[in-house]
Amino acid sequence: MGVDTALIWAVIILIGVMLYVIADGFDLGVGLLFPFVPSEGHRNRMMASVAPIWDGNETWLVLGGAGLMAAFPLAYAVVLSALYLPIVLMLIGLILRGVAFEARAKSSDHSRHLWDKAFFGGSLMASFFQGVILGAYISGIDVQDGRFAGGPLDWVSSFSLFCGAALTAAYALLGSTWLILKTDGYLQYRMRDLTKPLVWLLSVFIFAVSIWTPLAHEAIAERWFSLPNLYWLTPLPVLTALTCLLLLRSVEYGEAMPFVMTLVVMTLGFLGLGISLWPNVIPPSISIWQASSPASSQGFALVGALLIMPIILTYSAWSYYVFRGKVKAEDGYH
Repeated sequence: MGVDTALIWAVIILIGVMLYVIADGFDLGVGLLFPFVPSEGHRNRMMASVAPIWDGNETWLVLGGAGLMAAFPLAYAVVLSALYLPIVLMLIGLILRGVAFEARAKSSDHSRHLWDKAFFGGSLMASFFQGVILGAYISGIDVQDGRFAGGPLDWVSSFSLFCGAALTAAYALLGSTWLILKTDGYLQYRMRDLTKPLVWLLSVFIFAVSIWTPLAHEAIAERWFSLPNLYWLTPLPVLTALTCLLLLRSVEYGEAMPFVMTLVVMTLGFLGLGISLWPNVIPPSISIWQASSPASSQGFALVGALLIMPIILTYSAWSYYVFRGKVKAEDGYH
């Protein structure tokens, strides 16, 4: 029996996207929280908490995109055609955020507030449009004869905009719990204060999306609520609810635990998304096998992916280890 290279590539891309959402999510969240921390010194600490690692976090986004192009070219062509505008807007946000990150350190006291606003605006754009892309992807893409057959604004819907707001809240929660871990004193207290309402807000978003999605898509409802699937899948939402409660309890005194619990919530949400859509790479009906490139091409690219992934994991883990511990007031980020 031959190796199912399409399945292996699907797993690699899923892992890459999940790691991007988790890793880049908290540094986008730090930018989202800028308006809630007006002090210049505290904003410097917030920047310093992500400065050594934020560039490396986006490696996973590149890996996911490159993997999709190499392994599932049909999906790459259709998804980019359908979601071209929100993807461009997301990239503009990332560019604006990156420029603001660097320019802020060199700016004068008089102009620094402009770069603070740019950093927040870029973080908001990137976060919101990533959620919009996700919502539009879940809603399904019209494909005919192997091509995108919809219009340029098909991605605009109440569900996709709602998902944009939901992912923004999730990233803000990742950012606040990251700062609980990395800071102390007033800034940590402020993050604890912000985290509690963010947990409740994200819980409402998770509940709403969990109800909205099966109501809008019969196939997803069948996946979750038919027997015996219901017995096997019920523990997932129950575990998500319990994790949110543990997160709330840990906010008052925990340091690492709030961030860990937030990571668990994000992972469970990603797992639920995967269960809902599997095995389709272009919802609602094109599977990973229908969209895959020839097995020989996938196998060739797989060798490179299996070589590069351990390197990425190693330098990422080393960066987090080297820059572990609290960020102090005197620490700069350049």
